[in-house]
Amino acid sequence: MTRTKTVALDSHAAATLQYIRSTMDAAVSLSIPGSAGIAMGSVGVLAAIVSSAPAVHEHWLLVWLAAAVVASTLAAVRMARQAARQGFTLFGAPVRKLILCLFPGLFAGVAMTGVLWTSGNLHAIPGAWLLLYGCALVSASAPTTRMIGILGALFVVLGLVAFALPDGWQMAVLGAGFGGLHLLFGVLIGRTS
Repeated sequence: MTRTKTVALDSHAAATLQYIRSTMDAAVSLSIPGSAGIAMGSVGVLAAIVSSAPAVHEHWLLVWLAAAVVASTLAAVRMARQAARQGFTLFGAPVRKLILCLFPGLFAGVAMTGVLWTSGNLHAIPGAWLLLYGCALVSASAPTTRMIGILGALFVVLGLVAFALPDGWQMAVLGAGFGGLHLLFGVLIGRTS
């Protein structure tokens, strides 16, 4: 007499359900709220204005670093709210993919800032920030939308332009990117969602 291996129906169903959930999580794209872009853009415009003031201009790097922390915090809060509305958790597959796509470019930006600052090449920092942030956004378009990829490509172009501009234009180009492009695309994304 041969014995057959039996599997409890409930464990098989649970495993199948888990597989279906993980597959659906992996296939879903995460929508970025337009309000996140508007918030980041507003902080970018404010940073450009403050860092261009003669009394503060020599501390422009500190102003922009503080602005980056504030803007990313505002965007993270708005994105967390949007993700919760869509039924995603902060540690779900779509959010993890977004973070993994953004991280290399943002990490490279931090590393290059340190290298350029210690070497005294402050002129190259705005171009490096715009370029690497653009690369991070192009990567982040995989789990989000094509619109984020277009935004990233524009940041890349602006970063390349920034390298060729004289020092007097650096705050304006940072404001145009982190302020203007974020505001523009925040409004565009808000209208389409």
